[in-house]
Amino acid sequence: MFVENTSRFNERRGWIEVICGSMFSGKTEELIRRLKRAQFARLRVEIFKPIVDNRYHEQQVVSHDDNRISSTAIPASSNILLLASEVDVVGIDEAQFFDDGLVEVCNALANAGIRVIVAGLDMDYKGEPFGAMPQLMAVAEFITKVHAICVSCGQLAHHSYRVTDEKKLVLLGETDKYKPLCRYCYQANQQNRT
Repeated sequence: MFVENTSRFNERRGWIEVICGSMFSGKTEELIRRLKRAQFARLRVEIFKPIVDNRYHEQQVVSHDDNRISSTAIPASSNILLLASEVDVVGIDEAQFFDDGLVEVCNALANAGIRVIVAGLDMDYKGEPFGAMPQLMAVAEFITKVHAICVSCGQLAHHSYRVTDEKKLVLLGETDKYKPLCRYCYQANQQNRT
């Protein structure tokens, strides 16, 4: 009698999804949408954000459109492994603010059969790759790049232009500190600044 081995088809398979783009592009909105769908499907979901991001709420991930979902603020990426036991899906917002260990954490979760959804800025205000995001995009199975609208010309924007003269890399803010610009308008604004 032949019995087909189907055990490998029933095992949990994890993966990494990255949602990236500029400020005001809808990254957090898309993260929340995916996580709420997972909750609706009765999957066990845990959501994390860096403790430095307290712009809207300390225990919630909140989009610019005021869409929100409960989360846990943590100081380091290693905390995710300690807090993400017995889950099906892990969501991580503002990934660019976490330490470089985030890549290892996301890989460990995916290898354990967990779906990992990460959202973050792919570039800093200088137009350079930001934090662990480039490495996360390299190891992710799925990447979604979302775009804002350039406030100068109406084209697709993928730069977060800092409107203040502050030079520190991490500067939390909204439209008072940043505006989304396309490549052309970003370069023009950079040249006008020098």
